[in-house]
Amino acid sequence: MVRRATRTTAGRTPLSRERVITAAVRLADEHGLATPSMRKIAEALDAEAMSLYNHVANKDELLDGMIDLVFGELDRPTPGDDWKPAMRRHATSLRAALGRHPWALSLLQSRPSPGPGNLRHNNAVLGVLRHAGFDLTLTAHAVSVIDSYVYGFALQSTNIPIDTPENVAEIAAGILSDTDAEQYPHLTELIVGHALQPGYAYADEFGYGLDLILDALERARPAGP
Repeated sequence: MVRRATRTTAGRTPLSRERVITAAVRLADEHGLATPSMRKIAEALDAEAMSLYNHVANKDELLDGMIDLVFGELDRPTPGDDWKPAMRRHATSLRAALGRHPWALSLLQSRPSPGPGNLRHNNAVLGVLRHAGFDLTLTAHAVSVIDSYVYGFALQSTNIPIDTPENVAEIAAGILSDTDAEQYPHLTELIVGHALQPGYAYADEFGYGLDLILDALERARPAGP
């Protein structure tokens, strides 16, 4: 009896806010956002559900913490960074984080109580643009268009499984089998002459589109810092 008590109490890692939120993120990554209930998180941590409320007050605080953890994974610009590489790193790391945590797509910028990681990251992004000479209006445009592009690309990548040549070929075959090439010549041309060609990867479109956005912002930016 003494040995059993030692394994279940002394050998158990103490609960913390970080452990609770990390477990919730792991469950959401594996099973979707609806899964990380307090009961499921407690089971994953080998703890009592009520004990979790000592570390997160409610579901809203849990979601805020989960989103803040995702923001902590992003590449945060630092003062003095050149704006264009900094924005490219920001966008690339955001896309990668949404790939790891697709459940976060609908929540990343919508939480009413942003956490410190959220605030630090967004403040750093704004600061790099402002120091590069972007006025307030163009700064707002830049952040909106970059983040909207990343979110849209992430959403499309999540909903349309074309991440492998096999997936592309399967979807293309379904479209072509139900499509009259003479009636839809341009769609057929794109599929046959581009998407089905060796080396095609839909993921490569991300960098091309991001460069178009950054080049357009470069032209709109006033000369000099």
